[in-house]
Amino acid sequence: MGIIQDFKAFALKGNVVDLAVGVVIGGAFGKIVTSLVNDVIMPPLALVTGGINFTDMKLVLRTATAGADGKPLDAITLNYGNFIQHSVDFLLISASIFLVIQGMSRLRASKPQVASPPTEELSAEVTLLSEIRDLLKRQA
Repeated sequence: MGIIQDFKAFALKGNVVDLAVGVVIGGAFGKIVTSLVNDVIMPPLALVTGGINFTDMKLVLRTATAGADGKPLDAITLNYGNFIQHSVDFLLISASIFLVIQGMSRLRASKPQVASPPTEELSAEVTLLSEIRDLLKRQA
């Protein structure tokens, strides 16, 4: 029973719940950014590059052939276009997260500071008595 209680205490900590919420939101955010890259950014980029679709870019290492037993062997390709696509996804996601965090930091910094109450000016007598007290403490 000790393990179950320990796991329950661990799972219900605020940090674990916050992490779970962050993972769920991050997954949804990743889908949004992937759609942004695939549907909005890559088509104009393909237009600029002459209609090249990055996901279709590959280097054929071995063409499709027939095996010794007559069964077809698939081509072996190096799909560098997918790597380019995923790299752009990563860059956009990291830039988006950076901008969101930077915006949150600016919002926190722009919160109005609570003004400290004004300090009262001490009268000359109180200041003099405080100095005398401090001198007497040093002599003792």
